[in-house]
Amino acid sequence: MTTATTRALRTPSTRTGRRPAPSSSSAARPSLPSLTGLRWMAALLVFGLHVNNFGYFRGTGGRAVSWAFGAGATGVSFFFVLSGFVLTWSARPGDRALAFWRRRVARVYPVHLATLAGALLLAYTLAHEPRPTPKQAVANALLLHSWWRPWWQTLNPVSWSLACEAFFYAAFPLLFLLLRRLGARGSAALGLLSLAAVLVLARSEVHHWWTHSLYSLPAARLPEFVLGAVAARLVLLGRWRGPGLEASLALAVIGYFFVPQTAPGYATVCTVMGFVLLIPAAAVADLRGLPSMWRRRRLVRLGELSFAFYMVHLLVLRATTHLLGPKPHFRILTGAGVTAAVFTVSLALSWLLYEAVECPARRLLLRRRRGYSPAAEPVRACREAPAAPRD
Repeated sequence: MTTATTRALRTPSTRTGRRPAPSSSSAARPSLPSLTGLRWMAALLVFGLHVNNFGYFRGTGGRAVSWAFGAGATGVSFFFVLSGFVLTWSARPGDRALAFWRRRVARVYPVHLATLAGALLLAYTLAHEPRPTPKQAVANALLLHSWWRPWWQTLNPVSWSLACEAFFYAAFPLLFLLLRRLGARGSAALGLLSLAAVLVLARSEVHHWWTHSLYSLPAARLPEFVLGAVAARLVLLGRWRGPGLEASLALAVIGYFFVPQTAPGYATVCTVMGFVLLIPAAAVADLRGLPSMWRRRRLVRLGELSFAFYMVHLLVLRATTHLLGPKPHFRILTGAGVTAAVFTVSLALSWLLYEAVECPARRLLLRRRRGYSPAAEPVRACREAPAAPRD
């Protein structure tokens, strides 16, 4: 962060008493490492959810894991909100839609294709693994499978959220244009409408208002992405008025752990609201140089691996199932040992995917070409590129 940017963020305006918004030029906007650290925590929630679903623990251990990670699916909501925030924060006012989409493809497709290949390998080498039809495989490769409920968990099941992300990316240029025209009050109104949509959709899942679940439908998850984009826009305009990082974290923890026990019909919306407060609070803490445990170096490094970890961990769990059998229900120590082994293998594979696939492929796909517009972005180092969310 430059000295001028730091001074602007820490010096109140003499006319309004408010802190000025960050520069409208994305090149001058500082990085937000706390958001990268938070990504890792969201990835752990999803990992814990799947460990719980695979039945690694029984008795007291099973109840503890279920309490801790039973709501881990909300980690997907965190990634959706974070995606909207990060893309709005890093958006270039004069950027072309094709250039934006090209960067998004470079960001997610290499790891998606690598894990898709791993899923196909499992499907054709392990017994009892469901083998996809050619149409299902093509739909998964093109990230269209989440639009058709029977196909949403074909091959690598977690890729359904990537299909949602693809839809968000397609809609983002129009959303960004809309936010720039609305201003602070209009953006806040859009955020309230999106929050209401999240509530209606969450209640519909609890009360089964629709014949089919909308959980994996990309259009139904769009309001969460919009909430993140609205929060980023308000931070950029200097109009964000949410609580600080500690209070936001406390609200997010309450929404995650306790609301599902007392008011399950409102659990999703309360948890999403906690994330909507936590993400901009972490961003503001980075901008103002306030304390934040989430920007510690090791946590940020794990956050960089979180996408690859998210995309590979369920494949490791599924492969392990063929060794242990379905729902093994171990005692606490055995279950913890098996979970630690699966976690270690998943983390090692995520590091390999990040270093050997994600970063090299992104550099290759984003390198300058002859005739490429001078206004296009230079290729950033892999760790400096804006992060995209994952389940």
